[in-house]
Amino acid sequence: MKSILLIGQSNMAGRGYLSDVPAIYNENIEVLRNGRWKMMAEPIHFDREVAGVGPAASFAAAWSQDNPDEKLGLIPCAEGGSSIDEWGADQLLSRHALAETKFAMASSELIGILWHQGENDSLNGHYKNYAKKLKAVFDYFRKELALPELPIVIGELPDFLGKTGFGLSATEFAEINREMAKVAGDNCYLVSAEKLNANPDGIHINAESQRQFGIRYYEAFTQKRNILHALGDEDEQLSKIYGRAATKNEKIYLLSRDFALGRIDYQKFMEKFAEIAE
Repeated sequence: MKSILLIGQSNMAGRGYLSDVPAIYNENIEVLRNGRWKMMAEPIHFDREVAGVGPAASFAAAWSQDNPDEKLGLIPCAEGGSSIDEWGADQLLSRHALAETKFAMASSELIGILWHQGENDSLNGHYKNYAKKLKAVFDYFRKELALPELPIVIGELPDFLGKTGFGLSATEFAEINREMAKVAGDNCYLVSAEKLNANPDGIHINAESQRQFGIRYYEAFTQKRNILHALGDEDEQLSKIYGRAATKNEKIYLLSRDFALGRIDYQKFMEKFAEIAE
């Protein structure tokens, strides 16, 4: 089993509205919850009650299409509103992420880190030391995990920031992106946030764009290169992911979910279960 660590702030944790995009279920994609691998369901993170769609689900689904006989585990450790300083050496968030990752590595092979952070540092000149701090974060994680060549994918900040809502204060997003580009290289790959759209709050990437972002993350990861523009075929790739036929186990999971949430009664559950089991 392979695994991916997810770290950064709210746009990695995900704030896209769950109702805005088709759900992604795949029994070969799992999430570490309470020390156990469980089939992925969104929200992947639970850093806030409002957690929703991030880039990880479409990244994982694209990976699974290319590796249909393998499992991928996601390790959710992003924290909304966190600054670059909170991810520094021996800080609470980095210690927690390392503990979760080392636990996961007992039953999986860690193959990469997905990072998205910077909105919190896009004001008051914080960008001036951002590249130095970001490199230090990545060096620290690689050292502590004893994986000096571990691939890391970095997502740019979108250009809707600094204009409205909660994103109004993030006026130095372009400077943060410039600093991120300095860190790219040595198995670090930069992903463009071109043409991504916001939730009404003006700071969080909406669900449809998060799905597209995840495809770009995967392209950078698998091609080992920076993705400097929108890919152009993201929606086509997502259509293939959404159009994938559910397996028997996935159908049973979804049926059991609907029963547990009170969406169907016991009689309907048993009828549907019998149909799936045939």
